[in-house]
Amino acid sequence: MQIEHQQNGHKGSFFVAGAEQAPLAEMTYSMAGTNKMIIDHTEVSDQLAGQGVGKKMLLAAVDYARQNNLKILPLCPFAKSVFDKVAEIRDVL
Repeated sequence: MQIEHQQNGHKGSFFVAGAEQAPLAEMTYSMAGTNKMIIDHTEVSDQLAGQGVGKKMLLAAVDYARQNNLKILPLCPFAKSVFDKVAEIRDVL
């Protein structure tokens, strides 16, 4: 399973593409200024439930933030819960 990334202006997402138009899983964000990514929503289809896809998307966002010297503000309850549980990724908060 591949996590893809797309950005359009100040909005973007990390997602798992589906066979149809809609992604099977998606984590959306907005940029606040030039160095802050606000994760605002995470959704995973029932088809991928229980496979850790949400966490994989968040880890992809963390990698992207590290590579681009960004900080993450996790407004999404799921993203916040992962940051609360995984100390190794808190350097981007």
